[in-house]
Amino acid sequence: MTLARRAFAEALGTGLLVTVVVGSGIMAQRLSDDTGLRLLENSVATAAGLAVLILLLGPVSGAHFNPVITLVDWALSRHADGRTVAVYLLAQTGGAIGGAVLADLMFGLPAVTIAAHHRTGADLWLGEVVATAGLVALVFALARQGRAAAAPAAAPAAVGAYIGAAYWFTSSTSFANPAVTVGRAFTDTFAGIAPSSVPGFVAAQFVGGALGAVLVLTLYPTGESRARRS
Repeated sequence: MTLARRAFAEALGTGLLVTVVVGSGIMAQRLSDDTGLRLLENSVATAAGLAVLILLLGPVSGAHFNPVITLVDWALSRHADGRTVAVYLLAQTGGAIGGAVLADLMFGLPAVTIAAHHRTGADLWLGEVVATAGLVALVFALARQGRAAAAPAAAPAAVGAYIGAAYWFTSSTSFANPAVTVGRAFTDTFAGIAPSSVPGFVAAQFVGGALGAVLVLTLYPTGESRARRS
C-alpha cells in the first residue's frame, strides 16, 4: 500500500470514529433524559462502530486511528520511518476534526461549535492513563500473541469491547486517543471536551501509552506468547 492510501485510511477511520462517538452522543442526548442511559447508548455505538472500522480499514493501514498506537508501534517495532509516523499523526488529527464537523452537520448543527464541557482534574487524568495503558497493552499483546493474524475478527471485537467497557470503568469515560480528544473539542455536544481540558487529557494519554508499552514488553518481551512456544 502506498503511504497516501494508508494515510487516507487513517484519516477516514479516525474521522468516522469521531463521527460515531459524537453522532451517537447527539442522538442519545435527543432521545434520552437520563445521563446514564445516554452514556450506555453512546458506549454501545462506539464499541460496535470501532470494531467495524478496524475490520474495514485494518488491511489498508493497520487501523491505528490513534497517535498513541502509531507512536508505540514505531517505538516497539521500528517498521515505519519518521515520515510515515508524521503523516499518520497529521492524518489522524485532521480526520478527527472532520469527523466532528460531519456529525454536527448530520444533526443540523453548525459545522463547528467549540465545546464548553470542562473535563479536568487528577481523577480524570488518572482515568485516561488507565484507559490508554489498557488499550495499548491489549492491541500489542494481541499482535505478539499472533491472534491478530490467526483470528482476524478477534482483534476488532476485543478492542471494541475494551473501549465499550472503559466508558464505564474509567472516570474520564475513556477517550484514550489524542486525535479523538482534539476532534471532540470542535463540537459543543454530549461528547465534547472544552479546549482548555484537551492538554491534560492528551498528556495523560501519552503517559498511559508509555505504561502500556512497558506492560507489553514485560508480558511479551520476545513477541511470542507462551501458548505459541509450548
